[in-house]
Amino acid sequence: MITWMQRHKKWLVITIWISTIAFVGAGFVGWGAYDFGKSQGAVAKVGDREISFAQLNNEYSNLYNQYSKMFGEQFNKEMAKQLKLEEAAYNSLIQKNLLLSFADELGLDVLDEEVAKELVIIPAFAKDGKFDKEIYIKVLNQNRTTPAEFEASIKEDLLLKKIQNLFAPFANSSEIENLSKLMFSEDKIKVKVIDGASINVPNDEAKMKAFWETNKNRYMSANSYELEFVKLPILSDKHSKDEMIKYYSQHKNEFKKVDGKIKSYEEAKADIIHAINLKASKKVALKQYLKIKKGKMKFEQTGVIYEDKLGYSHENLEKLKAAKEGTILKPFLEGNEYIIVRVLKKFPPKPLSYSAAKNDVKKDFEVQSRKMLLSQKATNELKEFKGKDIGYVNKESIDKIPGLNAAEATQFLKQLFNTTNKKDIIMIGEKAVVYEVMDSKLAAYNESRNSSVRRTLLDLKGSELLSRLIEKLQNRYEVKSFMAKGE
Repeated sequence: MITWMQRHKKWLVITIWISTIAFVGAGFVGWGAYDFGKSQGAVAKVGDREISFAQLNNEYSNLYNQYSKMFGEQFNKEMAKQLKLEEAAYNSLIQKNLLLSFADELGLDVLDEEVAKELVIIPAFAKDGKFDKEIYIKVLNQNRTTPAEFEASIKEDLLLKKIQNLFAPFANSSEIENLSKLMFSEDKIKVKVIDGASINVPNDEAKMKAFWETNKNRYMSANSYELEFVKLPILSDKHSKDEMIKYYSQHKNEFKKVDGKIKSYEEAKADIIHAINLKASKKVALKQYLKIKKGKMKFEQTGVIYEDKLGYSHENLEKLKAAKEGTILKPFLEGNEYIIVRVLKKFPPKPLSYSAAKNDVKKDFEVQSRKMLLSQKATNELKEFKGKDIGYVNKESIDKIPGLNAAEATQFLKQLFNTTNKKDIIMIGEKAVVYEVMDSKLAAYNESRNSSVRRTLLDLKGSELLSRLIEKLQNRYEVKSFMAKGE
């Protein structure tokens, strides 16, 4: 993924930098330590417009969150560094301000009424479908910005859109028809799908052990801890009706049904007893904890336990991980017990023995071996290829590839029409598709595709026009940078 993103980084930045403050509601992501040699923390000046450090921070956060939305959990700060996202944020602001300087020269402006109209339709600031000023201020505070700064950024976005509209591309019918024919061009192909699931991998103990030797660091134990602990079961005391009614009246909002309605006293009886016992048990556990800290009481058990064998919740595991050696943790609830723990020692993961890792080793060895055997079988097939002639296919022919489901066929066709190889192998998951292109032709014009083709054509033209305009503006307005890497 990182290779693809690096190859398309310029395109990605151009397509996402004109948007109304995408970081709102997504969380603020700050970036690197830099020294700034200009007053008020300006990082650059384009024409008469200064770019502040705050704007750069916001732009980085905006870009980071946009990439996160596109690529999900795979995208992180390390990948952002590899992509030089801070540099992309800086260049994006330079491009924006070149266009804004041009807007100034043309006398374009945005009225306060236009900003207000944009502001009241942002969902993050709405309550019951209407703009709410208190929520507006709260959300901006969470995103480390002020109303004045935010509204200025909206004004800039609207001004950028006005510039875009001045150079809005046009797609005529001839261009749409020709691009449609090209986009949906057809290849006449022969194919053979080889399913890796049909390949048997011999059970070779020696080879599996050699595989484990080479890949030992893939098979690690969990973290382990030498612990002392006391377990205190939740009390099972009975309580008077008066005590229970009093507790219910004070805490009735805690006793809710699945639909969110509050349970009646009769419906909540069992929950009330448990809640009272839980509260009393916590007091007992805290008293024991203080006695242990003062040396008046000893731990009951000790042992070295692997993290994955503890059975603790994520929250309790995090407490354990954060604790320093020698620390006694405050009582925490785990299941039906309060537990008091002293962390004596922490042990990092270590390579598992072959016998301990064997099940995982076997699975990985079979996957790798099957992939290698599949590749060999496909390569041999390609040498004297006699696949099935399935006629002409295009990018939409997902039901014409025998042996592939719709998702697999989509991947195959996408790669087929992105390659220049007339005869080759395309790997799709655990399947190998051997193919040969016997003929190619432009697609017949299909008017029903006009809408998607027009969007593609306008996007291509728009990006090209903006890129060329920015190149011209770089010679028109002086760009001064005040950024210098901090030591």
